[in-house]
Amino acid sequence: MTTDSNQPAHRRLRARFVAISWRDLAVSFGPVVLVAIAAIWLAVWLVQPAPPRTITLSAGPEGSSFWSAAQRYKTILARDGITLNVLPSEGSRQNVERLANDNENVDLGLVQGGVSQGLDIDGLVSLGSMFYAPISVFYRGERVTKLSDFTGKRIAIGREGSGARALALTLLKANGIEPGGSTKLTAYDGQEAAQALIDGRVDAAMLTGDTATGPTMGKLIRTPGIRLMDFAQADAYTRRFTYLNQLTLPRGVFDLGRNLPAQPVHVISPTVELVARESLHPALSDLLIEAAREVHGKANLMQRAGEFPSAQVHEFPISDDAARYYKSGKGFLYRHLPFWIASLADRIVVLLVPIIVVLIPAFRLVPSLYSWRVKSRLYRWYGGLIALEREALADDAHTEYQSLRERLDTIEAAVNRLKIPLAYAAQFYVLREHISFVRQRLDAMNAAHATSGGDAVQRAGGVPPSPGKAEDDAEAAGKEADTKHA
Repeated sequence: MTTDSNQPAHRRLRARFVAISWRDLAVSFGPVVLVAIAAIWLAVWLVQPAPPRTITLSAGPEGSSFWSAAQRYKTILARDGITLNVLPSEGSRQNVERLANDNENVDLGLVQGGVSQGLDIDGLVSLGSMFYAPISVFYRGERVTKLSDFTGKRIAIGREGSGARALALTLLKANGIEPGGSTKLTAYDGQEAAQALIDGRVDAAMLTGDTATGPTMGKLIRTPGIRLMDFAQADAYTRRFTYLNQLTLPRGVFDLGRNLPAQPVHVISPTVELVARESLHPALSDLLIEAAREVHGKANLMQRAGEFPSAQVHEFPISDDAARYYKSGKGFLYRHLPFWIASLADRIVVLLVPIIVVLIPAFRLVPSLYSWRVKSRLYRWYGGLIALEREALADDAHTEYQSLRERLDTIEAAVNRLKIPLAYAAQFYVLREHISFVRQRLDAMNAAHATSGGDAVQRAGGVPPSPGKAEDDAEAAGKEADTKHA
């Protein structure tokens, strides 16, 4: 019996069978892991952080309509655990200045239309128009229908830095009235302006936004000798200043018993927008618009129920989140879950969806990739076998027999050293059988060439060989090798 140490090197079976090839598994999983890490990094980069629990709104003077609206927002937001800090200000103009200044810790501001001229408003967006802020011009004397009729008189236009003053100056300038001219422009505001008009210290008072409060207007319209101006050019104003709207106050709207006003009055009005920085968290955008709907959605003397808040576009572009809200309302999660739970679930969904979309197809490819990696170690030797067999079939192959035999031994020795998972043992043994088949073919062809050489010797001695005998012997040897392999 021959021992293993006496066997040719190519006959020694050194192949190792393992349950799984960890190297192939690592190579197969490697790209998937890298793709997963990239997907997670991208998702984390795209996902918004949790909404802040505290935000700051720049409102207006304490006691003004802007201030009152902000306080109501504060109460509503507190239900969902959001703290709204309300800052007093001089008015809309200062609110815009605060929002435009990155050093100011302000997230939101109530801004009346027509006050942002000359300010850098890049990076500011609107969450929508919240309510009308009519320009109410009260005056003494004969009936007046144009602002230009006040040339040379005394007009109260509001305090410095207020939105009322900025808008008043814009409209007066369009009528040829500017500071430093014959018309005296005073800084009286709100109740002070109303009292100055009653006392005769001014001839007209332009009240708008947070200065035209209901009590102030009611007091003036009931004062004998004081009129509310009917803007005869209201259509022209709305065409020239796109942030203005035309409103009509019907007869008796202030006092039905006394029929005040006695005839319909046309006024012009900007809207007040809730303006924010672009960095405002999307979840807070929805929450703020919901609060504004609760505060400003009811009908009053100036508006119909449900008219505000609205997505009217004026000086500030509507934010993408606000536009989405006005089009389709609150998101599914926020409609059915408490705010903070919905916010958490929303971020988790945004994080998981891209990961799942990437990983599910990737993991389905891993078994195929693993199988290809293992089989490729076997299949790579078939190319060498085919090349060797083609050379063996050449006419002069008998001269290269020893070289071909050594190459075949090298292939067999390499195959016998492979490390193969047990699941692929069948392919391993099929390859070894094919190596044996090629070896038998090679030996048979060499024997056939040897026989042909013997016939040549017989011919030299005068014994003619049978016609076609060499070819028949080669074919018979090949068939014999095929039969043994089968």
